[in-house]
Amino acid sequence: MNNAHAFEYPDDIQALLTALGGFIRSEILPRHERHADLLSDSRRKYLPDGRFSPEVWELIAEVRKASAAAGFYGMSVPEEIGGGGMGLLAYFAAWEYISHTCGPREWLSYYIISHWAKGPSPLLARATEQARAEVLPGIMSGDQTMCFALSEPEAGSDAAMIRTRATPDGDGWRLTGNKIWISNSVHAEYATIFAVTDPELAAARKGGISAFLVPTDSPGFRLESTIKMWGQAGTVEGLLAFDDVRIEPWQLLGELHRGFALAMLGVGLGRMYNSARAVGYSRWALREAFDYVKVRETFGKKLSAYQGVTFPLAECAMQVHAAHLMSINVAQLLDRGLPATKELAMTKCFAAEMAKSTVDRVMQVFGAMGFTNEMFLTDAYIAMRKISVADGSSEIMRRQIAKHMLNGDMAL
Repeated sequence: MNNAHAFEYPDDIQALLTALGGFIRSEILPRHERHADLLSDSRRKYLPDGRFSPEVWELIAEVRKASAAAGFYGMSVPEEIGGGGMGLLAYFAAWEYISHTCGPREWLSYYIISHWAKGPSPLLARATEQARAEVLPGIMSGDQTMCFALSEPEAGSDAAMIRTRATPDGDGWRLTGNKIWISNSVHAEYATIFAVTDPELAAARKGGISAFLVPTDSPGFRLESTIKMWGQAGTVEGLLAFDDVRIEPWQLLGELHRGFALAMLGVGLGRMYNSARAVGYSRWALREAFDYVKVRETFGKKLSAYQGVTFPLAECAMQVHAAHLMSINVAQLLDRGLPATKELAMTKCFAAEMAKSTVDRVMQVFGAMGFTNEMFLTDAYIAMRKISVADGSSEIMRRQIAKHMLNGDMAL
């Protein structure tokens, strides 16, 4: 579907992208047209504490549920728990398509596919039978959402340093601690929480961390505060506090003391997702820039006549193309069951830094117009700046790459 690539997506992925285009035209664009003032006005979009207003949250829920009914929402969730069973290549292709088609302007499209931390994901395949029966129906249908609670005030990139504790209590546990920077925690009905269950194993970095599926209305579970950032009026980030929250055996995800592997599975999914968004937003931004330079005149010439304008954009295009190919490659490696940890770190780091510089360059081309709300380039820049930190900072990615190579992995 893309003449720039010798590789072609398999027929099922091409059909998926075609169907996504139809969904965007039928479900996303009309909602943005009907509710333009609401969706673009931060004074109406958010409540005073930063959460989405009820009207906006309802529109988001409508998109989730319509997408679930159409089969897109849980497309990469294992079939055994009711998902589409599509792999990471499809996951990348779909997110990239949505991102470059809609950009940040039609942002309701962000909710077409379940974000791995906020809705159904492969992590839920490790849920108990009772959890599947009680939790999965609402999550898979889009009626309810989740959050992924790993980061803590003193445990960010070094997730093994988490201090939240789940202490044995009868046949279950008691959860105490705090989590920070938890996306969607301000709205979620359930949280995947990672806690130390064996301090000695955790201190030796040999396990000792477990994952639990916890209803956010559990006694002792508290949204301590919403965290506003980037000078924006709204947020999906929250600080969570747990005060002696009762955890039942059915809430354990995966094996006891071996939850860290699940955490890294989630983070790996996030890196693939971030790479897709980076490539997609960059393609969207470059399309906006090239459309503009062909019509904008200055000093009697179109901007397209100035190499000082077009050469930097050409440089950006080279970087986008490279990130696109890297992403397609690593998605296929992962779908084959290969770890590809080094390659995924390379891809996420390169894509994140590429996208940040690309959107910045496009803003420069537009001049002051690039800073206006109506262009949505500032939204794109903030989104791309975030992914230089999200799911592993660029520094952590470089650390991982170097570690693998020092251990003898010189495949390039």
